[in-house]
Amino acid sequence: MPATMLKRPSPIPREASRAVPALRARTALRARTALRAQIATLETRMASLTFELAQPGRWEALPSPRGLGPSGGPRLLGLDELEVVRDDLVARVRAAERLLENRLAEEASALELLESMLASPCAHRFESIQRARLGEPGCGAYEVRPRLGLLGMLFGWWCVKLSSGCP
Repeated sequence: MPATMLKRPSPIPREASRAVPALRARTALRARTALRAQIATLETRMASLTFELAQPGRWEALPSPRGLGPSGGPRLLGLDELEVVRDDLVARVRAAERLLENRLAEEASALELLESMLASPCAHRFESIQRARLGEPGCGAYEVRPRLGLLGMLFGWWCVKLSSGCP
């Protein structure tokens, strides 16, 4: 047999064996940095959604965060714990976005109804829309009422009035 086939594989140099844990540490550091950046972006988005949903007339209950459990004090989160935090934030942001979309759709339909009431009050006799449904601050309601009371009802004189607010 040729001598080249009988050679033993050379052992791993000491520098290479030291580089493997350093490479793992750098990879973990990059992953932690990326996860922290994603969490920061999601928290910023969640804060803006919270602000939008907390506007006067728009208050909605937001989904509460899932906790990691008792931690025993301040500490650095590991990769798996950071992933749990990120996934929880993603779910909360999606739920808040759905709440905001639903709220905006309700406001748009209420605004269309108000415009229809203003265009033809006779077709919407005694209907009312709360200002909160329109996303407006304060109490009060737009109501279709007969002008001049009973006489207005008899002659078909209807108008839209904005009530004075809270009793």
